[in-house]
Amino acid sequence: MKNPLPILYTLAVLLLASTEGWCADLQKGWGAFNNGDYAAAFREWKPLAEQGDAKAQFLVGTIYSNGLGIPHDQKEAVRWYRLAAEQAYALAQNNLGLMYYEGQGVIQDYTLARKWLQLSAGQGVPEAQFLLGWMHYKGQGVPHNYKEAATWLRLAADQELAVAQTNLGLMYLKGQGVPRDYKEAFKWFKLAAVQGESIAQINLGLMYFKGRGVHQDHKEAANWYWFAAEQGVPSAQVKLGMLYEYGRGVLQDYVSAYMWYSLGALQGHKIAREHRGIIEKKMTPSQIEKAQQITREWLVKHRG
Repeated sequence: MKNPLPILYTLAVLLLASTEGWCADLQKGWGAFNNGDYAAAFREWKPLAEQGDAKAQFLVGTIYSNGLGIPHDQKEAVRWYRLAAEQAYALAQNNLGLMYYEGQGVIQDYTLARKWLQLSAGQGVPEAQFLLGWMHYKGQGVPHNYKEAATWLRLAADQELAVAQTNLGLMYLKGQGVPRDYKEAFKWFKLAAVQGESIAQINLGLMYFKGRGVHQDHKEAANWYWFAAEQGVPSAQVKLGMLYEYGRGVLQDYVSAYMWYSLGALQGHKIAREHRGIIEKKMTPSQIEKAQQITREWLVKHRG
């Protein structure tokens, strides 16, 4: 499985489902935070954190970790996360585990990462369950164990965490820790794909293309490849280019194929360059010019 961390949450405070029951100062800080006034939020939360409020300690740690309104300081983030984690605050345990996993503000330590993630996962935090599953998959701080990985991934996937659904789908696709089951793989890819998870979208497209776990449908394959290609994923851009080149699931269109191959080639995809070279020989100068124009327009639209 691909390293999941780039597609994990980046601002852990988003894990907060509700502020119901918070004291007035916490609520006031939350209002300032949501309005983008991070310095004001910090001023409200810091005194509460110093008084031992676990929620405030977690939030102060989040402010430090992301450098919002104050200088970025991972060591301070770790300090505040630890204070909250030691009070059994699940989100802080999760974030402290992640800091140990990545070596941010502390020396990287998979054993300590597992300790804090296990505590958080046991309280039902899906991100902790996912990362714990990933560690079992990779054998990081724990023995390599596909079955244990699948167990934790399923817990997170059942809570609709898209990255967990994607990776659980990959395990069913490959038969790792679970029996190979294309229908189950399709099910999890679909759940993640509708949430916008690009790796799931590519794999869903591939299953439609090959007729694995679902009736073969090249139009649906093209549809899901397009969603991932629009997110800039080069492998999806190449697959979509091939559908246009050969007219599978879409009308044959060398101009569109050239555009998608060009976009993939710009990211260093070797097959994209090769196929663009092949179809270029079949295209008229005006077609090539048009393809180059729409490629530039796509780049402007998606990259500004």
